[in-house]
Amino acid sequence: MSRPLHLLGAAELHRAYAARAVSPVEVVEALLARIAAQEGRVHAFIRLDVKGARAAAAEAAREIAAAGPRSPLHGVPVGLKDIIDVAGQPTTCHSKLRLDHVAARDATVVARLRGAGAILLGKLSTHEFAVGGPCFDLPFPPARNPWNLAHHPGGSSSGSGAGLAAGFFPLALGSDTGGSVRNPASAAGLVGLKPTYGLLPRTGVFPLSWTLDHVGPMARSVEDVALLTRALAGHDPADPGSAAAPGWTDPAADLARGVAGLRIGFVRHFHEADLPADPEVASALEAAAAEFVRQGATLRDVTLPPHERFAAVNRVILTAEAFAIHGDWLRRRPGDYAGLTRAALLTGAFLSAEDLMQAMRLRRLLTAAVDDAFREVDVLLCASSVVTPARIEDAAEVARTYPLHARAPFNVTGHPAVGMMAGLSSAGLPLSLQLVARPFEERTLLRAAAAWERAAGLPRHPPLALEALG
Repeated sequence: MSRPLHLLGAAELHRAYAARAVSPVEVVEALLARIAAQEGRVHAFIRLDVKGARAAAAEAAREIAAAGPRSPLHGVPVGLKDIIDVAGQPTTCHSKLRLDHVAARDATVVARLRGAGAILLGKLSTHEFAVGGPCFDLPFPPARNPWNLAHHPGGSSSGSGAGLAAGFFPLALGSDTGGSVRNPASAAGLVGLKPTYGLLPRTGVFPLSWTLDHVGPMARSVEDVALLTRALAGHDPADPGSAAAPGWTDPAADLARGVAGLRIGFVRHFHEADLPADPEVASALEAAAAEFVRQGATLRDVTLPPHERFAAVNRVILTAEAFAIHGDWLRRRPGDYAGLTRAALLTGAFLSAEDLMQAMRLRRLLTAAVDDAFREVDVLLCASSVVTPARIEDAAEVARTYPLHARAPFNVTGHPAVGMMAGLSSAGLPLSLQLVARPFEERTLLRAAAAWERAAGLPRHPPLALEALG
């Protein structure tokens, strides 16, 4: 291979397997060596399943040698956020409260990964119960950002983002309730998709908010995210929020098509007025808008309701539903939560039925407003994070900057949204942007994302991932 195995993406591995240029056994061993060398600095894993990964790699190698790969994910390693059940393994949610919990069966997305022949490499760090932020008063240390280990990697799918950026695995699954896939994608220079609400099943995924939760694919390229989404999408009758999605089409089908003819709406007010962005973020967004026009898209400014309305609805629904999930533990075992998690969850105890019903009513109005914008455009361009990730041990700065993002609106409305790299700051940290499409139009969304990815030519690997083993 022309590049180290730990730098190859899923699509590259699939092509290499088909050509018999490399074996899944070689890939898994390369990744295990990488993890052994760097995990002590990154803290991406809660549980690394060495034995299981090696056994799955050997089986995949035999199958591929006999008949070729049966799917684009056959023999490809995947990391899983540790709120996702794997039969016979703990699902800790990064919490003392769940250290002894062992899953009885696979989550639906895990069953689909197994069916595609993917290799489950291990369970990954998260913010406790996928809420709060990076904490140092938990059973496992918080993940760190491979672009600069002094900084956080975003969350709550923090281990998913950190491990991808560090070169520990080519694919990961996270969850996104207020931006928790797109945050690490933005902070760690990756691609993270929050699909349309209901497209990916959530059965076997520990909930934070039934109304807002999404399972989200993460990778280092748009193509890999498309392949993972295709493998996992589909109705699950066991998930009450699952959608049948009639007419949904392959999200990888148009990746090479470009954006000529697409109508792109630029939601400038999110980062210019509602959440004033760092100048480097604003400049990167303008550069992306100009590049889309250069490639043949049309651009127009789009005004949505003020960001704070979306954020308030997200906060009320999330905290009310999270308290309903955690209320019993909070009453009986409050000291077993991290302080930051406990404070976030207890907010829901002070909300009224009126608060929740008004939030649900406003949610419908906000969704209609975004749907209305799509009468005139095909894709929305807007900010993801409006600042770069803070130093992880500066609790005050983390608390100040964590809410400075425009991701929650699309958890409220359910529209598919992708967070991705827009450049590098002068300090060498990723800048980011967000693209949004109509419900179940992941194909158009990833078409635009792939066009930006090709044109931007940004590095896919931080310096840590490029360090030689030694």
